Amino acid sequence: MPDEPVGIVVVSHSAAVAEATVDLVRQLANLDPDGPRLVAAGGMADGSIGTDAARIAAAIARADAGAGAVILADLGGAVLATQLALEELVPRDVAARVRLSGGPVVEGAFIAAVQASAGDRVDGVAAAADDAAGMDKLGTRS
Repeated sequence: MPDEPVGIVVVSHSAAVAEATVDLVRQLANLDPDGPRLVAAGGMADGSIGTDAARIAAAIARADAGAGAVILADLGGAVLATQLALEELVPRDVAARVRLSGGPVVEGAFIAAVQASAGDRVDGVAAAADDAAGMDKLGTRS
């Protein structure tokens, strides 16, 4: 098990949405202060709506303490900006230990944070975030 937990980055077109998601997950998961780093990367530097690859790269640097990071993104543009950050702005050794999840932002971030705080490695944390897409919140599946 790595010494540091896997970090979580929430990428949104809105800084408020990214920050609120991180705050919600932190509270719901009741995370230990030494637990996974949850970092918001939302909006543009001027406060407008959008995604900024440089802001995402900086968030990855803050979230990854050596065990990697899992990124959850809200919409296609956030995914593209994240991919650009990983390909062009993040050092290759860091990018190699980062996973971009296709899971839902809130549920995926919550499950990822729980898995990371339990000591799961980056691939397991990413898989758990991805699997959040299949959660049955209504209890209607048998």
